[in-house]
Amino acid sequence: MSENTTNKQICEQLKKERAKCKDVNEDLKKERASCDFTMEEVTNILDGGKEQTVRRRKLENLALNSGASIDKIPDECLDLRAKYENAVRKSCDYYNIVKDELAAMSGIESYGSQIIRRTVDGFFKDISPFYLHVGMFVTTVMGQCTPEQQARWLPKALTMQVLGAYGQTELGHGTNIRGLETTATYDPETEEFIMNTPTLTSYKWWAGTLGKTANHCVVLAQLWTQGKCHGIYPFIVQIRDLDTHQPLPGVHVGDVGPRMGYTTADNGFLGMKNVRIPRENMPMKNAQVLKDGTFVKKDRHGKLTYGTMVFVRVTLVSDAAFYVAKAATIAVRYSAVRRQCQAKENEPELQILDYRTQQHKLFICIATAHALQLAARWLWKTFTDVLADLREGNVEKLPELHALSSCLKSVSTSDASTCVEQCRYACGGHGYMMSSNLPYIYGHAVAIRTYEGDYTVLLLQGARYLVKAWEQMEAGNRLTPTVAYLSNAVSNQQAKWENTPEGIIRAFQAVAAAKIQFCVQSIRDLMKSGKCYEDAWQLTTLQLVEAAEVHCRAVMLDTYWKENLRLTASCSDNVKRVLRQLTSLYIIYWALDRAGDLLRYTCLSEKNVNILERQYEELLAALRPNAVGLVDAFDIRDEILNSSLGAYDGHVYIRLMEEAMKSPLNVQEVDPSFHKYIRPLAKGKL
Repeated sequence: MSENTTNKQICEQLKKERAKCKDVNEDLKKERASCDFTMEEVTNILDGGKEQTVRRRKLENLALNSGASIDKIPDECLDLRAKYENAVRKSCDYYNIVKDELAAMSGIESYGSQIIRRTVDGFFKDISPFYLHVGMFVTTVMGQCTPEQQARWLPKALTMQVLGAYGQTELGHGTNIRGLETTATYDPETEEFIMNTPTLTSYKWWAGTLGKTANHCVVLAQLWTQGKCHGIYPFIVQIRDLDTHQPLPGVHVGDVGPRMGYTTADNGFLGMKNVRIPRENMPMKNAQVLKDGTFVKKDRHGKLTYGTMVFVRVTLVSDAAFYVAKAATIAVRYSAVRRQCQAKENEPELQILDYRTQQHKLFICIATAHALQLAARWLWKTFTDVLADLREGNVEKLPELHALSSCLKSVSTSDASTCVEQCRYACGGHGYMMSSNLPYIYGHAVAIRTYEGDYTVLLLQGARYLVKAWEQMEAGNRLTPTVAYLSNAVSNQQAKWENTPEGIIRAFQAVAAAKIQFCVQSIRDLMKSGKCYEDAWQLTTLQLVEAAEVHCRAVMLDTYWKENLRLTASCSDNVKRVLRQLTSLYIIYWALDRAGDLLRYTCLSEKNVNILERQYEELLAALRPNAVGLVDAFDIRDEILNSSLGAYDGHVYIRLMEEAMKSPLNVQEVDPSFHKYIRPLAKGKL
């Protein structure tokens, strides 16, 4: 068989092209030259301050400058087992590089930082098998264990002697936590809990890190002691031998199989038959079982048990922002490089970023990344404030936090999946290439829309809070900050339309209030007709989901606008201007998207809609010269973007061909399948 001369020639040609292209693509150079604001100021805002930017870059340099993150063969060209093995190797490499940074972290609040999250993305297009160990196992120990238990578990967990998963979802139960079937039955004679998954549907399912990596698992189970069930509590279960890594007696554990994304992780299943664990393996910060089997509940609110889940929902809002930022960076840079169609004879093809339709697809994605990032930081502050209150025994703000985290998790992850896919569309056929990284980012975005609480179920949980808030308002009670608008919105529902960001936000609050009121009245009418409350609620769920979504949208608009004003107060005038344009674009975009509701519940007129449409197009034009500067301000390194389309230098076509040459199908000019199948078929001998 002849040598692969053609492919060799192409590779040599690519080396020469690469040598000539050490500089940045000319179109991107011009775009950056046209930027009229200081990008570093915007980067500092998005990072949460100059100190955070410095800290992030320091860790990124530490983790990525060595080149340890770079793969010779792309993950997408490996089989499932090879992907996993490579990801384990790189996880260990990453840990060895950043272990001192991890050791310096203290308290669950530290793990909300996106600094570690960003550098991990530099090592994995997909995901690390260790991700859930740090993200959920360690945070459960921090949030649910006593100081004595933390002293036992954390040193081992932070040095990777104990590698943990988090087993909540079951094969037959997801968001309905109270319906979980796994049991933990206390035996006072041996002072042990006996763990069982009594049915096939009770098998733990989907837990990341569980399939092949973890040797321990936080298992949520029904607690039984002295013949009584006390509800769902977490238990730390050793599932594998620490030396041999073999599953322990009574443990059935493995990988759930191929999935749409997360192909480098080991999402797993776990079955248990009479697996015994010591009494001390029950995290006992909020509740405990005494030696004789007596159950003692310490917390003042049942939802404290689900603290890890609330923590993860809060961090997922920030993850959603980062996915959109990455996708927008890729798509905007590519759109500045890609030229298509001559608008006028004898003129060069236009950059596709000059097309208004492309601007419409992409600029809202930039704005969404900003909106979600500022909302995430605001939600994180709310979360840490509630944690501080809980330490003092004050649970007053916990219901609002639960409602906020539920609604914001739902809406932000839904927006993220829409934006990432829109960015992929904006890149045409090249966006379909795995080397663009957009398919990976999309896989992550659609995954977070589902896990840690399904979109619909979480909005319904938020709706329960809104119905109670309406009832409190009717009773004349004080409302919490995020629903305080209910009183004003109802009385001013038909106020004059104000075509300002503040006026649009008030209009959204009026829509939310009207929809909540409609839901409450619908439930009451159904109950008057003879329905019980549960049936009345179920029959109103379409309206309840809608009310919760609009409420969340009002909160996001309000938060983005106010946080932007606060954070840019001391910035240069140009930064204030461009970020004001971006915020206004976001608010007007959603006003146009929900124009039907605004026409129905406020005094918005057709004339007002026309004005909004003109303003929206004017904002697209105003943002166009700064588009590349805005995505550059996300400050995402090439190693983290991992994209042939979105690299800083803009040499898209060289990178696409370089990635193509890494395909195993290009190792030989003639694939063996030709001689084995195609040639015999052509000769009629197959």
